[in-house]
Amino acid sequence: MKPKLAVIGAAGRMGRRIIACAIDADYFEIIAAVECKNHPDFGKDAGQLAGGKVINVPVTTNYPEKADVVIEFALPESSTRTSEFCVETGAALVIGTTGLDNKQKAKIEAAAKKIPIIYGTNMSVGMNVLFALAGKAAAMLGNDYDIEIVEQHHKFKKDAPSGSALILAEKICEATGRDMKNSLVFGREGKDTLRQQGEIGIHAVRAGGIAGRHEVIYSNAGETVTLGHIAHGREGFSQGALRAAQWLIGKKPKLYTMADVLGLS
Repeated sequence: MKPKLAVIGAAGRMGRRIIACAIDADYFEIIAAVECKNHPDFGKDAGQLAGGKVINVPVTTNYPEKADVVIEFALPESSTRTSEFCVETGAALVIGTTGLDNKQKAKIEAAAKKIPIIYGTNMSVGMNVLFALAGKAAAMLGNDYDIEIVEQHHKFKKDAPSGSALILAEKICEATGRDMKNSLVFGREGKDTLRQQGEIGIHAVRAGGIAGRHEVIYSNAGETVTLGHIAHGREGFSQGALRAAQWLIGKKPKLYTMADVLGLS
């Protein structure tokens, strides 16, 4: 019997790709496609909406009675309802929603004491490998190298900088003993913006339909080292989310990461 999957934010860009990839992989049974009220695609078949076959699962506001695993890529305000549903029904939860505030994150942390949860702002396998490498490279190169992070996304992305850019900065700070709060500089403007020793610059680009691009630049007077990741579309993120969901089923209650899924911890 196939594990039962519910997708929250099913009519969004990521939700549709997750459903399309799930149909292609044929590992899960998609039992629910949840979206906000009054969405223009409300009532449509989730499979057809994703560009695939009819699966007889309409886009609605209704959570299912029970699911084995839930994947959410939605607005931050839906995260609390989703985590509460999963706790009530015992479903595992993969959440890739970005822009959560501290209160919403605390709700997820509390829920992870009762159910297994993977929370990550970027589910891409390649991007998570970059997370693992960024801090190691900074530590090996040493304090002589200036570090800048440049992230690029489509013009519809609401939050900036991206959650992934902040994770890259966090990994670098952890590996080099920097205080993250006092080390980050978000863009530069003005006549007196001379670079300070030890700071990490973060720059956000929003344009067109860029799916996602992250670049970490390590540079001194003699050379430049660059680590980066380019998303060609949403395929990599959706495949990573499905891989995480498959891995998570049956795990003990805990807040996991993609690093756990990939054996990078």
